[in-house]
Amino acid sequence: MNIDDISQRLMTSVRVGLAIINADDMKPVFSNEHFKKWFQVEEDGTLGLLGEQEELVASITGLEPGGTFNFDTTLKVRRRELSLSVHISCLESDSLPLVLVEVHNNTRLKEMESMIQSYSKMVERNERDLKREKERAEKLLLNVMPKSVFEELKAFGVTAPTRYDEASVLMLDFIAFTEMSIADDPAAIVSELNDIFTNFDRIVEQFGCERIKTIGDAYMAVSGLPESNPDHARNIAKAALLFIRYLEQRNKTHKNAWLARVGIASGPVIGSIVGVHKYVYDIFGPAVNLAARMERRSDPMQVTLCSPMSDNLKDIFRLIEKGEEEIKGFGKLTLYNLDPSSAGHLDAF
Repeated sequence: MNIDDISQRLMTSVRVGLAIINADDMKPVFSNEHFKKWFQVEEDGTLGLLGEQEELVASITGLEPGGTFNFDTTLKVRRRELSLSVHISCLESDSLPLVLVEVHNNTRLKEMESMIQSYSKMVERNERDLKREKERAEKLLLNVMPKSVFEELKAFGVTAPTRYDEASVLMLDFIAFTEMSIADDPAAIVSELNDIFTNFDRIVEQFGCERIKTIGDAYMAVSGLPESNPDHARNIAKAALLFIRYLEQRNKTHKNAWLARVGIASGPVIGSIVGVHKYVYDIFGPAVNLAARMERRSDPMQVTLCSPMSDNLKDIFRLIEKGEEEIKGFGKLTLYNLDPSSAGHLDAF
């Protein structure tokens, strides 16, 4: 095999389109297989797609000796679009004005770049969706547990039950709710209840309390946890009075009159997350039981409490004594109602 044969094989085997073109008549003096396939150059020298490349033709015919020119173009070969990078250089020749055309097929690279870009966009979209779902999940969890408990759960994956020696609990229940929901449109009643509970949440937040849960038409809130607060009894009493005042004002402008009984009590409380797959934060203990018993003994639109909680409230609230009663699990206790006029010095809700 002579040098010419070796050169011919090399020129044919490289994965680059190569051609030497006569700039006068735009006919290839030489072209390898890749160049012929891409530009459909016939054996007789017919230009095929080469003649349709106006930028290529203009650069070849206008190229000065020793000059070079680069550009990118696309060709449609057998229903497939090719992305090509073209480098043209003028060859020194005494006889003919020859130019060397090198064509690199960047199609696969472009396709990979497109795939990477598409994948990157998909990853970004998935990350945005994941972030939205995470924020949604966190928002839902914050609706069922105090923020500090949520932060502990988020950091460690578990939370330990915590005992709070001093806390105050509020229990509220509506009178004749079942009859109201049967007599009227259930959807409208639930919508009204949702509106009321939303305003209760605002009142609770206003006084640094925590809404623990709602069960049907019942509402439970607590003060003094998860962060201890020496004013827990006063704060829960203020919230209770504003609950009643809010309902009184609302009943003046709405068809349905919502009447509630409220009980409040102070004492030890245990707070803990209950459940494994469905998290619920709940509280247990003497204060919870006593608040429930006070609510059952309360009159409509009254806030009922008992000693010794009354000792923490009598200096800033007016209390109306109801007398002694035997309370299951607690013995004889003196019961009081919070005088509604005590709410007069509170900021209007």
